[in-house]
Amino acid sequence: MAIVELHGLRKFYGGRDVLSGIELAMGDGELICLLGPSGCGKSTLLRIVAGFIIPDAGQVLVGGRDVTKLAASKRQMGMVFQSYSLFPNMTALDNVRFGPRVAGAPKAEQVKRARELLDLVGLSSHEAKFPHQLSGGQQQRVALARALAVQPQVLLLDEPLSALDAKVRLQLREEIRRIQRDAGVTTILVTHDQEEALSISDRVAVMQGGKLLQVATPAEIYRRPADGFVARFIGSGAVFAGRVERGHVRVGSMLLRADASATHADGSEVEMFIRPESVQIQAHDGELPDGTVAGTLSESVFLGGLTRMRLTLEGPDNHSLWADVPSEHAEGFKPGHKLIAWWEAAAPRVMPLSRE
Repeated sequence: MAIVELHGLRKFYGGRDVLSGIELAMGDGELICLLGPSGCGKSTLLRIVAGFIIPDAGQVLVGGRDVTKLAASKRQMGMVFQSYSLFPNMTALDNVRFGPRVAGAPKAEQVKRARELLDLVGLSSHEAKFPHQLSGGQQQRVALARALAVQPQVLLLDEPLSALDAKVRLQLREEIRRIQRDAGVTTILVTHDQEEALSISDRVAVMQGGKLLQVATPAEIYRRPADGFVARFIGSGAVFAGRVERGHVRVGSMLLRADASATHADGSEVEMFIRPESVQIQAHDGELPDGTVAGTLSESVFLGGLTRMRLTLEGPDNHSLWADVPSEHAEGFKPGHKLIAWWEAAAPRVMPLSRE
């Protein structure tokens, strides 16, 4: 059952179309990440769902009820901001019980609910502390508990981890996912961090230019990006523009191995995308077997167990190709070495050429 439904949402600012006909449905207990670069419309979309912004067109339905023009305070939603927004003169316990208190719940019920949620976020022993006595990660957990205290139908998270350092961010994103699952609340999280989105989402909604380009599971987004923008934005890889030739992709003088015949006719203009983990390399001994390309090692980036290596491919266009190689194997290759690269035909994602 869809808990949140967005139909034809549009928003204009200064004559510019900030959101262009957004359509999205979310299931009960689902966590969706709105992912995209700055200015793509993701925060505007979240604030429309929250009730802070009224759309110029379209509808927001929650549990089948039209809440498009309903005040934010009447939407039964909890929101966590990037800046925490805790009350500095209240303890953690009082911050969390603020919502139930405003709603008129008996004090004993307020305290009971607040303590249960502080226990859920792992802060039972900090209930008497004020925000300035808590770390950034602890403050964000209190903010999360406070948002859940109103027993929302929908939880909205606006870049909740961006103000934290990398180690705390990694720990807290795992905690957010655990807490969200334990609470069973439908959640929308806005982020520009693709690793964060892929690691905790049930589905990812990739946005650009006010449009939803693709909504799918993290695995589907990663393995089968809908277009060149999604391919470039999610993870790493090389994108080549060319034409289909005998099921492969012709890029200048190179015929790149692919399996495009089932989806693209010969002569079709396409983009071919391939991830570094799909690429194999070896020293170039003067022969160039079918299905391989030749290049020069121009850069190596040590990543622990793997080393990411960039090959500048032979030809006038200086195309680059990335390969993830076990670091032990990569030690034998130095910048300037001549290499050949290859991959399985099914590895590349071949997409229609984007005109944007």
